[in-house]
Amino acid sequence: MKVAFAGTPEFAAEALRAILSAGYAVPLVLTQPDRPAGRGMQLQPSAVKRVALEHGLPVDQPEKLRTPEQQAALAACAPDVLVVAAYGLLLPQAVLELPRLGCINIHASLLPRWRGAAPIQRAIEAGDAESGITIMQMDIGVDTGAMLLKEALPILPDDNGGSLHDKLATLGARMIIDALDKLRNGALPATAQPDAGVTYAAKISKAESALDFRLTAPRLANKLRAFDPFPGCSGSISGTVLKLWAGEAVDLHDEPGTVLRADGSGVVVACGSGALRLTQLQKPGGKRLPAADFLRGFPLAAGTRFELPSA
Repeated sequence: MKVAFAGTPEFAAEALRAILSAGYAVPLVLTQPDRPAGRGMQLQPSAVKRVALEHGLPVDQPEKLRTPEQQAALAACAPDVLVVAAYGLLLPQAVLELPRLGCINIHASLLPRWRGAAPIQRAIEAGDAESGITIMQMDIGVDTGAMLLKEALPILPDDNGGSLHDKLATLGARMIIDALDKLRNGALPATAQPDAGVTYAAKISKAESALDFRLTAPRLANKLRAFDPFPGCSGSISGTVLKLWAGEAVDLHDEPGTVLRADGSGVVVACGSGALRLTQLQKPGGKRLPAADFLRGFPLAAGTRFELPSA
């Protein structure tokens, strides 16, 4: 069975490695064009492209897949199935119909909850008790296709966006091999997604990084976890933007944004309900540090106020 692959970041690269290790023939890898990154803003290949080149696989990097010319490489390799994981491009109907067995997607949520671009972060941000992987048959909608395999994974209290990403990437890589093996043997039944329980995981915007201390402390603690390591959260004091990386809700109360305490155990900031003890912070141009080390280079006094974002 010829398995073409479409994906871009490390989440997808983990699946591609598993497919290659399982011995499947991969006639083509689709990934997004190289993007500028790093201090020098040099063009950098995606994680998927690096894996493909290490294994000598043909790579195609179209900006879109809308035209016959952009679809030509995929059509020419005549795959039996196209596996898609965090590719970042919409697949038109013509592409969905190219492989003999269609296109199957590795989605990092328990569908129909958290369809869309940022399911890992949104699950943590919402305080979900579990996440998981759904292998689905792709259709023209956004993560609306029939479910082929589904497996849950608990979200632990100390999980953040990075740790949950890595766990789900490993789970997705295992599950896609199971799905391909079943597909090859003609034993991969599809189940339509239910209408109930649909939620959407919108792409994370930079504006969301700023913490609004008028929200509840548990909600902000979840957001800190969800946005670590990307894009991170922030707060401003007298025009200085600090990166805020980790914290926990505590039962203290005052005007939202007020620093109640700042010592080695953390920087305690009042919220709309309760308070947030910030335990890892970063000043401009500095490193991410535990609160005690941060305060040695950026002292904060009780009564200091974090600025509140515009409503």
